[in-house]
Amino acid sequence: MAGVTVRAMDQHQDPPEAALAERERAILALERRGFPGPGVKERAIREELGLAPVRYYQLLNALLDDPRALAHDPVTVNRLRRVREARRAER
Repeated sequence: MAGVTVRAMDQHQDPPEAALAERERAILALERRGFPGPGVKERAIREELGLAPVRYYQLLNALLDDPRALAHDPVTVNRLRRVREARRAER
């Protein structure tokens, strides 16, 4: 009986399209890192991801609303959501 349950669970895995793309995972990984000063993060965005900082932040903002990102890295996504909401409240 236990073998049937395991096989049923294996067949119920999320489809591959539900996983984050490599670039999306790289964006979240970059956000997990700490940067020592101004300009360092922007340089890393350009060099490591090949993106302009403006485009990076557009992608990041969209990623924060993606449930796949929350499932992949809930600590980082929730932290960034709190920061985003605090900035919106200041306006």
